[in-house]
Amino acid sequence: MGDGEGIAVGRTEHQAPPAWQAPGVVERTLYEAKLRGDWPAFFDALAEADLFMAESREWVDAHPGRVRSNGYWYSQVRANCLPLLTEGMLPAPDPETVFTYASLDWLADRWQDSAISWIVVNPGSPCEVFFPATPAHRALWRQHVQRLAQCDCGRSHDKMRLRALEGDMTASGALAHGLGLIGLLSVSNGDLWNTRAYHGTGYTGEKGRLKEWWGITSREEWRHYQEQLLEADQVSGAWEFVLGVRRALSREYGGHVEVDQWRKAAEQVLRRGAEGTEYRLSADGVTKVGPRDSADVTAQIAGVQRLIGRIARYEKRFRADGLLAEGKFIPTVEAWDYGRAVGMARWGLGARYCDQREAEDAILRASRLGRANYRSWEEFSASYILGRCLHFDEEEFGKWYQDMLEAHRILTTDPTSPWLTIPWKQ
Repeated sequence: MGDGEGIAVGRTEHQAPPAWQAPGVVERTLYEAKLRGDWPAFFDALAEADLFMAESREWVDAHPGRVRSNGYWYSQVRANCLPLLTEGMLPAPDPETVFTYASLDWLADRWQDSAISWIVVNPGSPCEVFFPATPAHRALWRQHVQRLAQCDCGRSHDKMRLRALEGDMTASGALAHGLGLIGLLSVSNGDLWNTRAYHGTGYTGEKGRLKEWWGITSREEWRHYQEQLLEADQVSGAWEFVLGVRRALSREYGGHVEVDQWRKAAEQVLRRGAEGTEYRLSADGVTKVGPRDSADVTAQIAGVQRLIGRIARYEKRFRADGLLAEGKFIPTVEAWDYGRAVGMARWGLGARYCDQREAEDAILRASRLGRANYRSWEEFSASYILGRCLHFDEEEFGKWYQDMLEAHRILTTDPTSPWLTIPWKQ
């Protein structure tokens, strides 16, 4: 066999190909290459695909950082084979079986198991293919990986794009609307936006994501952050304070609020609050607190004035880049929490800190909150991006901003985008 070609077991040249609705682009590309017998194209597609191996969750948890390959006897080739699934063929997550990430690159260079002599991709499906795993064949796989890297045509080198599954495993209705709330990050990260059977980068990858970015290592910690995001309690109180002042001014005066007017009103609110008497609840009961120190109040006012300036400059840039319409302003950045709540539900499912029903309940709740507090996908998007930029970007308008801008443009122009196919209000 040449060029690492595989075996399409059970099909002859004279048989008509069966009708099959591939779950996604990856599976369709592999299937069509298999039908043509175009093995170079098959392995080019496999080289840029995410691959997954099934494993016992108990074993993975007991052996952190380790990967093992489980071989199974297949009568089609009368040999032990390593089964691999592409992302669209992954089943619904369950508590006992998890999937670890692999790639053709890893299989070619680092995988070692003398007891396994064959690989089978998507066993039991119409795009099932067996191929041998000899050193000579693995050298051919490596050539495909290297060619894609050199020509910059692999998925990792692509511009951002909207990626989706098709068919029974996709979300619809309110659940699809909820998944649309994390559309910006899905496009930016190259995730399938509409899959219900979310596995992400695999079990260990999703656990690592939550640990690195959130410090989450347990179900209890995941539940804490999931609830905080749904309550919009992770958004800075200072951001919401200044935006709330502007909303009040807009309601009172009926429209546009100048930055100087906004700053003066925020200062007045802070000074009035500082001059009054506060009551705080402590272990000793209710304690009366006198007026705050003037230096503290002055410092707080200065910080709020700087924040108002930052928000005004971001909004000016948003208007120039088409994120925000002329004359419009961002009412709140709670969208950043609602969007991340959807992400947290998906990541928690991938890490098995929750089950699919619990994840979907959280996504549906985020959908209801988003619809209640915003009027359109575009308004939600601008709010989400502002929150992300205030937290990460430091007014550099760098990658934290540019990635979101590109994702926004894709989601507002791609005809298959949920932002164009799912009404904001039902």
